Amino acid sequence: MQITLNGQPHVCAPATTIVQLLEAAGYGGRRVAVELNHEIVPRSQHASRTLAEGDQVEIVQAIGGG
Repeated sequence: MQITLNGQPHVCAPATTIVQLLEAAGYGGRRVAVELNHEIVPRSQHASRTLAEGDQVEIVQAIGGG
């Protein structure tokens, strides 16, 4: 199925969870914020929330510095 990931077209399997998408996109294990269709998805829902055709996903990773 086709979704938009960080503004770019992305193909993933039907019923992919946010956790699976994070792993596939190289964000597995990192502290990130996920926005799905303009709404923040709590980390507690990442494993159970599935994606659908046409969803828009934004992944934001905090980067510290000094």
